[in-house]
Amino acid sequence: MRHWQVVASSVALSAALVGGGISAQPASAAREASADLPGVHLWFTDSGGSGVPVVFVHAATGSSQVWEYQRPVFASRGHRVITYDRRGYGRSVADPSGTQPGTGADDLNALMDYLKIDRFHLVGTAAGGFVAWDYALSFPKRLRSLVVANSIGGVQDPEYQEAMQRLRTPDFLAMSPDMRELGPAYRVSNPSGAERWRELERTARPTSAQPPAQTFRNRVTFAQLETITVPTLLMTGDADMYAPPPIMRMFATHVKGSKAVVIPEAGHSGYWEQPEFFNRTVLDFIRKH
Repeated sequence: MRHWQVVASSVALSAALVGGGISAQPASAAREASADLPGVHLWFTDSGGSGVPVVFVHAATGSSQVWEYQRPVFASRGHRVITYDRRGYGRSVADPSGTQPGTGADDLNALMDYLKIDRFHLVGTAAGGFVAWDYALSFPKRLRSLVVANSIGGVQDPEYQEAMQRLRTPDFLAMSPDMRELGPAYRVSNPSGAERWRELERTARPTSAQPPAQTFRNRVTFAQLETITVPTLLMTGDADMYAPPPIMRMFATHVKGSKAVVIPEAGHSGYWEQPEFFNRTVLDFIRKH
């Protein structure tokens, strides 16, 4: 069963867009729907149109709502923009009659089938980057390009896992989400934007019982990443405490031909903290592919 409604692009409504350095664009009609897929009623937004699709996959501290700085900008460049709530987030609801917990890659692939999209650009941030890597390994022929931002990637190599434990100490994990994920420059310079981020983080997970964390189609290792031939852009913030620039460069050495970019004055949420830089960099990259 499909549930359709027309919504206005948040760019005309959010004052934070101006604070983020993006001039407001005219509001455009987009559709929101719940797609009935195996194991989940997956909520998504779709700008529609005949442009090349770009699909955004959110972090564990958000939902599809966090892309309010990206939707209008990418749509204004002629792209068909698709965002969705990953299983267990936002308005996506697990269907107990189907397999649980499923994989993020399979949910995304089912959504692309549902929308009859053959090939697309994929942008994943933080935990959404886990899904993006798994998808690129599982369904590479469907991707025009891959962007993974501010993500530790879910790599399972023992040496890498040990390094992650040194980064994510108990003291670090005890901090509030905004302290871990928003850079100090942003928290100081844009208090209203930081508060909006906190609001979206607080409301990203429904209060009802959640399904178990999703699994992966692949055991992601650096050796596996070396098999990826999809054009790949890697990004992270210069103040990202989860995935600092040395971690991004580690990934770049294993993904052949990838491009690596450091986002200035940004923490773990580069798409939100520096949207103008993020959007320009991603648009320039995907235009070539």
